[in-house]
Amino acid sequence: MPELPEVEVSKLGIQPHIEQQTVTKVFIHNASLRWPVPDEVHSIEGLVIRSVRRRAKYLLLDTDVGSVILHLGMSGHLRIVPQHEALKKHDHVEIHFENGKALRLNDARRFGACLWQEPKHSHTLFAKLGPEPLTDEFSAQWLFERSRNKKVPVKQFIMDNHVVVGVGNIYANESLFKAGIHPKREAGKVSLKRYQTLAPIIKQTLSAAITQGGTTLKDFAQSDGKPGYFAQQLLVYGRKGQPCVQCETPLQEIRLGQRSTVYCTVCQK
Repeated sequence: MPELPEVEVSKLGIQPHIEQQTVTKVFIHNASLRWPVPDEVHSIEGLVIRSVRRRAKYLLLDTDVGSVILHLGMSGHLRIVPQHEALKKHDHVEIHFENGKALRLNDARRFGACLWQEPKHSHTLFAKLGPEPLTDEFSAQWLFERSRNKKVPVKQFIMDNHVVVGVGNIYANESLFKAGIHPKREAGKVSLKRYQTLAPIIKQTLSAAITQGGTTLKDFAQSDGKPGYFAQQLLVYGRKGQPCVQCETPLQEIRLGQRSTVYCTVCQK
């Protein structure tokens, strides 16, 4: 599943092609996504995309009458292509612009979404989301205060979108390793001092992934591109049994919340 850096790179990739551009036509080739595509999405025809924003793993295309919300689901991706280019299988939503380009949402598994948000309103999907991890609102103090008396493993705690959005499985694994925190440690038993180490590492890890993903931005204008997916330089995730980069102890893998969790038994306490 695309995680926050992949979605942020998707935003950066489509932004220069569609921001401040007038929408000429919206085509819904398949309305049966995770939720039915609402008719209101057609409201943006004839209007300018004022901004392209990201909230958690959702992208918002803002106009004067409301916002189209896009979610990539498990397998979705966005492409910027010439309008005359033939559709690919699983191209479900297509938006044409006055510059001759089209934004297409392709999603083989149809777990993605195309929804509508009224102006000056917040969609119910956003109602209980925590802060963005790359903002000042997210801090060690925030984590510490919300973790008190929590018995849930710290890895699941930082992956909870009510606590902070966008810290997916890959980046939770990586951040906890860099911070030297065992993923099964109860969130409520992690000290403020250790959260003061972890919070900046989460920010740095996500920022580095976004920067690395920026090298794929050219793919957004290629018909065969799958933007937002890029090679990761990972220290623990996907490295079960391989030597720890710090102490060379073989990395262990367990399941937490049904997710693969890889860690070092020596370096993480």
